[in-house]
Amino acid sequence: MVTEYSTIRQIAGPLILLDRVDHATYEELVEVELPGGEIRRGKVLEIDRDKVLVQVFEGTRGIDTAKTSVRFLGRGLELAVSPDILGRIFNGLGNPIDQGPRIIPDKKLDINGSPINPYARVYPKEFIQTGISAIDGLNTLVRGQKLPIFSGFGLPHSELAAQIARQATVLGTGEAFAIVFAAMGITFEEADYFIRDFQQTGAMERVVLFINLANDPTIERIATPRTALTAAEYLAFERGMHVLVIMTDMTNYCEALREVSVARKEIPGRRGYPGYLYTDLATIYERAGLLKGKNEGELREGSITQIPVLSMPDDDKTHPIPDLTGYITEGQIILDRSLHRKGIYPPINVLPSLSRLRDKGIGAGRTREDHAQIANQLFSSYARSKEVEELAVVLGEAALTDSDKAFMAFGQAFERRFVRQDIHENRPVERTLEMGWELLTGIPRNELKRIKDEFIKKYMEKYLPKAGAEKGKPRGFAVEPSPGKG
Repeated sequence: MVTEYSTIRQIAGPLILLDRVDHATYEELVEVELPGGEIRRGKVLEIDRDKVLVQVFEGTRGIDTAKTSVRFLGRGLELAVSPDILGRIFNGLGNPIDQGPRIIPDKKLDINGSPINPYARVYPKEFIQTGISAIDGLNTLVRGQKLPIFSGFGLPHSELAAQIARQATVLGTGEAFAIVFAAMGITFEEADYFIRDFQQTGAMERVVLFINLANDPTIERIATPRTALTAAEYLAFERGMHVLVIMTDMTNYCEALREVSVARKEIPGRRGYPGYLYTDLATIYERAGLLKGKNEGELREGSITQIPVLSMPDDDKTHPIPDLTGYITEGQIILDRSLHRKGIYPPINVLPSLSRLRDKGIGAGRTREDHAQIANQLFSSYARSKEVEELAVVLGEAALTDSDKAFMAFGQAFERRFVRQDIHENRPVERTLEMGWELLTGIPRNELKRIKDEFIKKYMEKYLPKAGAEKGKPRGFAVEPSPGKG
């Protein structure tokens, strides 16, 4: 039942306050008709007896309190879904913006979704190959996981997100794989980059793209991730597809949330963000995972894996957005400004990065039996190389032992050869592991303390039988001179 009112009493930012309203419901969709006939949409945000607070998606500019009418539509914001959404481009509210035909829906779904019963979830354990060694080798993405990317402003997180979207695949399954890409508060140039990249590389046919530009309404930005996740849930749990959801930039989403909170005159929390920021983010991040089937031990077809991308203001990991995100998700991939200055792409710092589900998604039958141990050894050796670099700054390189120099050279080679790769290079996980073994031949055999001897004999000799590793002699890398020493 549609009811109409002309009782607007106050306008504040993107919000309008009405009184003498009967039977409004929370999250109900409304239409705001301006005197000139223009229709804008909004939703009910708060109800207090006969007073109703409404968010207007397109903004409140030009609204005349005396001559504007508001219609309550009796339903929430919905997304029209069908298999035809693949390969299409939508705005943050799910309306096509690619000059393509209108979507003829199989059904319309509420964008707020339905909470998933924790008992219905299945523990993630299937490896997703991204083709990026620093992720596949050391911070593995697992099907059904939530693995955010923490970046700084100016770092190539957009390029990395697009590369993951192009290359990601679940190995060893015959199920279809789709990407739902939600971009919030981005510039026109960034939007054009994503569209052209997906179209030119042929990835667009499996991508559903939701774009909210920086000059689009703030309220639309808040709806964008929920609209995208609704499309993902349809493709995953009704069409049986593996779906990877990439959301960039969650910082812009949180800024929009703060803007609306200020307009509502709510008591601010940390750094002015609303006190319910954690809960709000959880309603987004927890819409991921795998579900049980109808029968005992059966896995329901389809899954949702999330990679939220967020920019850390001042590269601060303790900022409320990355801090709260880290509590909800299962790890983080951290982009490092010092690696970016060295010309390394992707500038992933593997030391503070973490995938809490890595060990569940790798090993025999998933990637390879030696994966976990070689990952631990690479991580340990790279950490040791950083300690040696700090020692060299204090004591000078002349004070380093041969073992120290081997680790220092390893760290430089690890960044140049393992972490760095071309933006269009899609490395199979087998090649990533081979490169790891090649790098470890530069370390004395007695320092390989995190790998079983059986794997050293099986793989190190296989890849580089003349490396001298069996004799305990490092192959060695050329140590690059320290800056300022020529």
